[in-house]
Amino acid sequence: MLRVLLVEDSVILADRIREVLGQIQDVELVSVVTDESSAIAAARASSIDVMILDLQLRKGTGFGVLSALGAERPITVVLTNYAIPAYRKRAEELGVEYFLNKSLDYDRLPDVIRTLGQRLHS
Repeated sequence: MLRVLLVEDSVILADRIREVLGQIQDVELVSVVTDESSAIAAARASSIDVMILDLQLRKGTGFGVLSALGAERPITVVLTNYAIPAYRKRAEELGVEYFLNKSLDYDRLPDVIRTLGQRLHS
């Protein structure tokens, strides 16, 4: 079972992602959180394989989450509306494995999650 943490402050998008993940075999959505401190706490408290992370949160940022977790973070898929080159570069510097634009790459999310599930559990 691939254990996923979703860090997303849009209720509508979080619901859509929950539906998408629910259709993927052997994926468990462990928690949905909306802010930096909750994301850090959830990632540290649970055995998470993958974190889907928005960069702009109600309180704090995805970059704050990444910095706080450091090397102890789960595999991270950034899913953002702010897919600007400077943010992509910073995410890569922090070791983010996938950087997706919500508008252009949303449809890639299920395949990314499936790929990660196969990679982690093969």
